[in-house]
Amino acid sequence: MQLQYAYVLQQLIPLITFHEDEVFEIELETGAGIDGRSREIDLLFSGRFQESEHKIAVEMKCYRTLASSGGKRGATDIFMKDVYFDLFLLERYVALGVASAGVSLVMNDMERLIDPKEKEAKCWRYDISQGAQFGAERFETPIGGQSVDFRLEKHYEFDWQRRGEFWFLEAEGRFQNAA
Repeated sequence: MQLQYAYVLQQLIPLITFHEDEVFEIELETGAGIDGRSREIDLLFSGRFQESEHKIAVEMKCYRTLASSGGKRGATDIFMKDVYFDLFLLERYVALGVASAGVSLVMNDMERLIDPKEKEAKCWRYDISQGAQFGAERFETPIGGQSVDFRLEKHYEFDWQRRGEFWFLEAEGRFQNAA
């Protein structure tokens, strides 16, 4: 998915270039040190003009009902937690100056995650349903047999958009570096 998105961005660069001295770069799987651990930013989009530089970190998640093998996919709880954890990473990239802004792009084909009939399982601590609001809080509910401990500093509200059989979510801008 990152490669396809990078290709689309690369094709759009001429449309957003206003001066011949502007320089744009797209990096995939860029390494970044976050809180003593090495992380990889899915896509880092950089633009420079004169003395000004702007970097946008993009994290992407895709969850499909069927795996590429054709079998049913499980672990929706891990997917839900990872959507939240990507927001945490984006906040950290900005706070540490790795990027000046962050964008989370999420897609899935499971309507039950967007419009659940009930939210009783522990995975709903990481509520990704339509209209979910959260943030400025600590998340410690273990998922998939793994301990979890991270804190989001900003507030979020999910507004999913449906296109065909897929649901799309963009979370951005709420954690831009003020500098």
